[in-house]
Amino acid sequence: MAQKAMDVYLNDHLGGATLGADLAGQIAELAQDTPLAGVMDALHAEIEEDRETLAGLMESLGVTRNPVKQATGWLAEKASRVKFSGLSSGEREHGLFMALESMALGVQGKGSLWRALREVRADHPPLAEADLDALIARADAQYATLERERLAVAARALSTESG
Repeated sequence: MAQKAMDVYLNDHLGGATLGADLAGQIAELAQDTPLAGVMDALHAEIEEDRETLAGLMESLGVTRNPVKQATGWLAEKASRVKFSGLSSGEREHGLFMALESMALGVQGKGSLWRALREVRADHPPLAEADLDALIARADAQYATLERERLAVAARALSTESG
């Protein structure tokens, strides 16, 4: 039963990682020609690397990828394009704010994943190979970056003087 729980848990996070990597790219596109685009390009590369790390851990643990969960993450990102483009609110800054908030929440979830795996690494020898403390620190740094950017955009998107 524990292996099934691990399979489901890791596949859920891999789907989320797929969504997160795609969303980081989407935010970089939305922020084109601004400093935020560069920040998001760097985060996109890190998040993609984290996704690959997770996929490698899954393979070493004998966890089979669930293609339905992968497709769900991909579809969710595609569906988010309308909302995050600002079309639903009529405000581009609001869409960018919501996208950054979604990213920040996702990165917090990724940090939770690495912390949970650290708790059970004694039960799963392949986890001993991963530097979970470094992955946790990177997720924390990614969150701090996203939170700084999210609050800067919030000041523009939610201010009574913005429109």
